This record gives sequence, C-alpha cells and structure tokens, in this order.
Amino acid sequence: MQSEEVKRLARRCGFQLAGVAAVEPIREAKFFLDWAARGLAGAMSYLTDRRAEIRCSARSLLASARSVICVGKLYNAPLPYSVRFDEPERAWISRYAWGEDYHEVLRRGLTELLERLKEAAAEPFEAKICVDTAPILERAYAQRAGLGWIGKNTCLINQQQGSWFFLGELLVSLDLEPDTTPPDRCGSCTRCIDACPTNALTPVIYPGGPRYELDSRRCISYFTIEHRGAVPKEHRPGLGHHLFGCDICQDVCPWNHSAPETGEEWCQPREFAPPLDKFAAITETEFQNMFRGSPLERARYTGFLRNVAIAMGNSGHPRFRDPLIALRGSPDAMVAETAEWALGQLR
Repeated sequence: MQSEEVKRLARRCGFQLAGVAAVEPIREAKFFLDWAARGLAGAMSYLTDRRAEIRCSARSLLASARSVICVGKLYNAPLPYSVRFDEPERAWISRYAWGEDYHEVLRRGLTELLERLKEAAAEPFEAKICVDTAPILERAYAQRAGLGWIGKNTCLINQQQGSWFFLGELLVSLDLEPDTTPPDRCGSCTRCIDACPTNALTPVIYPGGPRYELDSRRCISYFTIEHRGAVPKEHRPGLGHHLFGCDICQDVCPWNHSAPETGEEWCQPREFAPPLDKFAAITETEFQNMFRGSPLERARYTGFLRNVAIAMGNSGHPRFRDPLIALRGSPDAMVAETAEWALGQLR
C-alpha cells in the first residue's frame, strides 16, 4: 500500500490533515521526560506515572507497529476569537469544547479509516487507534508525518491551515513511506508568549530542541480543567472570564489569521459565551445534564463553580454580588473561599 492512498482515504474519512511517520526513537521523548521530571505537568499524574515511559515509544502500544498514520480534524467554528470578544460578564469556553466530545468524533473517523485500509490492503495487518487519551507523543509524530511544526505556543501549526486541529493516530504494522518533517516557521514572532496573561510559556534551552515550553502550573487551561484544588490567588486575575480552557495563544497566532472554518455540526457551540450568572445557581444534576457528552464534564461540578466565581470576580460587576453570596454559602470549602475572594473584587 502506498502512503498517498492512505492519505487519500483519510481525507475521505473527514480528516483535513493526514501524513505518515515511521516508528522509530524520537528525540522529543527526552525533552518530555525532563519536562515531567521538573514538575511542569503540575498534578496531571497521567503524564508522570508509569505511562510517562510508555509515551516514549509507539511500540509500547502496538509491538508490531512500523508506521504511524497521523490525522488532523479541523474544529474552527465560524465565531469570534476570544481576543476579539470583550464581554467580561459572559463565560468564555475554549473553542475545542464548544460541541461534542472530540474523542468520540476522532475515534469514529479513525475506525472508518481502519476499515477502509483493511479493504484496500493486499494482506492482513495489525493496528491500534489512538486519540489523546492514549499515552503517545502525538505532536512529535504529527510533526514527523508532515502535518506541521510545533510552535512556540507548543501547538502543532500547519502552514496552510493553522492550528485549530484535533490530532489522532493509527498505529499499523504496515511499512509505509514516511512524510517529511516541515521547517519551523515561527521565526522571531513572540505574539503567543507576549499575550499569555499568566506567563505560562517560558524559554528553555535544549540543543536542537524546543525554544519554549509550557509550564502547566501557570496555564489557564490547566487551572480551569485539570487543577482540582483552589486556584492560587496570584493567578486568579489572569484567568479573566475563562470558564473552561483558553485559546489566547492560538487566537493571536499569525498562522491562524486566515485559518479555514468548519460548519460541521459536532463542533458548533451549544450556546456561545453564555452569561456567567446562568451557571452560578445550577445544581450538580443540572450540570451533569447540561454538559453530558461534552468536554466540560472534565472540570467536575465543584471545579466548574470555582471557575464561575473567579470569572464573576474578575468582571468586577456588582450584578454578580447576589450570585456570589449564594456561592459563598456552598458546602464545598473551595467554592465558598473562591466566592468570598470574588466578592472582594467587585466594584
């Protein structure tokens, strides 16, 4: 089977990006392990436990793997970027979480691709589907597969189409011709670094390696999604009205200024930038019903209310006094403390 046929089939399965990388030792494994060892993953134990070593080799997931088919699925819905939306009384939800859980979308597409490959292949082969829940250094393989380069914001950037892509992989025992790694085209641009409200993108010195890395312990996405305790007070103002995730480093990237948009239903927002007070009084059952099948489930109910309180405080608007007083009475100590802090921020 030829790599060009594989990529053609991937496009027929709804992927805008597709390429092939060889299964071989990758130098990014060293950078990743060092990053994790220095504590920059924060409390994300799934990046630092036994799975850290597994990530360093695709053959840890499929012993017979010889090639990695890498794909990208566009999720840039046609609505404003966060840096062009100035309504602090509304909740900002990261673009990737507007619609259906992308894990299921990618898995469906990769399952269809695998079936098409089985029909087209001359002989049987082994395969394994991976989305970002699998322990694999997917950006490193995607870069080798020609999908783009890893930018200073640590996202994979495609020269023609930008960075609004979910990545997925299909490990196969087929020996496919690999694609060529594209050059890094960030140049001297530092817009993503300059725009980050919490200074989460920091310089690093790795001979032949990345020039910047992400310190999760300062990242808005980490605080609003992965962090389970109280957000440190010194970082709360930097969260602005972000309720779940952050897009700033992608919003300001020049390579996204003319990025393509998609009208596919699965990634359209259920409600674009809803009012913050809509969420302050919801019960846990309402939270579960509202966000079932959405990435927002990951924040959990108390984490979600914590984020609501911070966003209300950062708005400074007195209309949020009553909702915050109600949250201050929460039986959850973290939510109550955060609401008390937020009340102190109101005009």
